[in-house]
Amino acid sequence: MATLKELVRREELFTGGHRACAGCGFPVASKLALKAAKNPVVVACATGCMEVATTIYPYTAWNCSFIHSAFENAAASISGVEAAYRGLTRRGKLEGKFDFIAFGGDGGTYDIGFQALSGAMERGHNILYICYDNGAYMNTGIQRSSATPFGSHTTTTPAGRVSQGKKQTRKDLTAIIAAHDVPYAAQAIIGNWNDYVKKVEKALAVDGPAFINVLAPCRLGWGYRPEDTISIAQEAVQCCFWPAYEVENGKWRITIKPREKTPVVDWLKKQARFRHLFRPGNEQLLEEIQAEVDRKWAALLKRCEESAELSA
Repeated sequence: MATLKELVRREELFTGGHRACAGCGFPVASKLALKAAKNPVVVACATGCMEVATTIYPYTAWNCSFIHSAFENAAASISGVEAAYRGLTRRGKLEGKFDFIAFGGDGGTYDIGFQALSGAMERGHNILYICYDNGAYMNTGIQRSSATPFGSHTTTTPAGRVSQGKKQTRKDLTAIIAAHDVPYAAQAIIGNWNDYVKKVEKALAVDGPAFINVLAPCRLGWGYRPEDTISIAQEAVQCCFWPAYEVENGKWRITIKPREKTPVVDWLKKQARFRHLFRPGNEQLLEEIQAEVDRKWAALLKRCEESAELSA
């Protein structure tokens, strides 16, 4: 794996000067991913926060080949590019190794882009799809997605006298993609560059499709101070709301095991989207959230054949 010094020396394929919010998580996710690539990169990017903040004509933050796709078809677009590359290579019209990466938010990945993503994984294209998961359709006004956590306030699941936020639990997309029998699938956070970069390197090295779901907090939609983005991501792993793990050729492995599993309420308290859950009378909802986190963590430990003991 590349060291931090090696990464710093590599060319900046994702530059500064974009118009993302202060404290936004996606620039970290994209910059680190492109730093991890060792070959020329072709990027397909779904419509969303990442696209609108980085490609405002006539400017761009992308210092590599870049394709803006519709909301729902980034995976299909990058699949077509990869297929064309293989065809041109077979005919001797193109030489050299290229890396093909698609980026999409959770709205364009979990929901309206899922059909394209599932198809690309099933067909076996040699691509990497990275979902920057910020838990809602942030670009269009903070509407709920199937990645939005239970109890979260959004503009389409508002908290008030009638409802206490989203009523459904979030979809486990990483496990769904792993069930496609792809060579590599992983879950990561922007708060641990070492773990994330290593996973990107592994994903780009496999022969076949790969998928990484990276938690990229949104300070606007989540409601926290911009300077807390990294710590918010790290605490999501610490409380086991967002476990960091990988599935490599069918083998499940936890890559960041918390030293101390903290209560999920400590993480929820720091985000305005969950503020209503701490009103009197909502204690049962907090207990349900903790129970769900505990259940999923226990299931992951079993899948990874690990004990519940915390790391030293």
